[in-house]
Amino acid sequence: MIVDEFTRIRRIDTVNDMATTLTPAGEAPQPASPIHPVWLRVTHWINAFAALIMMFSGWRIYDASPVFPDIVIPTSITLGGWLGGALQWHFAAMWLLVFNGIVYLVLNVVSGRFFSKFFPLSPRAVLRDLAAALKGKLSHADLRQYNAVQKLAYLVVVADLIVLVLSGLAIWKSVQFPLLRELMGGYDRARVVHFLAMAVMAAFVVVHIAMVALVPRSLLTMLHGGSKGDEK
Repeated sequence: MIVDEFTRIRRIDTVNDMATTLTPAGEAPQPASPIHPVWLRVTHWINAFAALIMMFSGWRIYDASPVFPDIVIPTSITLGGWLGGALQWHFAAMWLLVFNGIVYLVLNVVSGRFFSKFFPLSPRAVLRDLAAALKGKLSHADLRQYNAVQKLAYLVVVADLIVLVLSGLAIWKSVQFPLLRELMGGYDRARVVHFLAMAVMAAFVVVHIAMVALVPRSLLTMLHGGSKGDEK
């Protein structure tokens, strides 16, 4: 038994020596990488701010000349006070959204995050995760991984924001961008496209806020970046 005990102690010492060799004394453990890097969080919140300003001011502009006479946006949820003020808010937010949006897209593509986070994506996966979400069985345990419904929603809102900007240019600078205007089906059709794109963005905002309320950890990670401990 003495020999067996001696052998056990030798094995423990050997393991400790190996651990010391692999992790030098005094070396601090490497911190876990954040779930969302700083550049993503900054551009995300700037995009969100600019998009909301554009939406609320856009509703005031819409009310001045409704595309659909039966649809009028309550003044209490619009921004600008009057048409001129709403236009100033709208154009200011537009440039912020355009430049920040370009930075957001470029950094996502260059870093490889765009393709790793949002692809692969298939209709079957979307239907599967949508069914699970409706049953309340969709897992949000790992915040580093987007489910298929999230992937589709984020891709749709990125495309929608691009359509909003392009249709807005076709309305604002209709003479200067005749090709863009014609691609939209003419000035009046461009207004319809702009309104529908705005409706899609408003729907996304409502659903997004509801999802954040259900999984509040997702908001915290977008504020401070999160770490490995926030995944579970």
